[in-house]
Amino acid sequence: MTKLQFQKSLVSLEERLYFYALSLTTNQDAASDLVQETFLKALNYQNKFREDTNFKAWVYTIMKNTFINDYRKKQRNKTSLESNTNEYLLSIASNRVFVAPDAQQEINEIHRAIDKLPENIKTPFILFQKGYKYTEICDILGLPMGTVKSRIFLSRKKLEEQFITK
Repeated sequence: MTKLQFQKSLVSLEERLYFYALSLTTNQDAASDLVQETFLKALNYQNKFREDTNFKAWVYTIMKNTFINDYRKKQRNKTSLESNTNEYLLSIASNRVFVAPDAQQEINEIHRAIDKLPENIKTPFILFQKGYKYTEICDILGLPMGTVKSRIFLSRKKLEEQFITK
């Protein structure tokens, strides 16, 4: 496909890409921006397009991946755009959130209960609660996957028993 054919094919998809972008973003301006960004990436990566593939599917995949990456980036940054004031608002960090005294007492009880767990089931549970994946916990502790999963399950059950009997 020549550069001219590539560009004509890309422009011919503009309207359909806009409607797809609109279904992803639910915002006209964001949809236009997404189409523009998709065009830019398609043109930049034109040399990566293989003749034996579906051009339309290739461009739609670029758009979908661009949308997903932008969404993830926004989630990581924890920023949101206030549409009526056009100001960026940062989410409050979780360690600065006011916790009611009774809720804080419950949190402390939970931490004490976790601390009382036997070490062999407490460690995998804490790592899992911190966001580690099962495979990472296996690597850190040098345990098989089944052992890690059962220890996390056991710790949950022991904690559940403690708080249900109260």
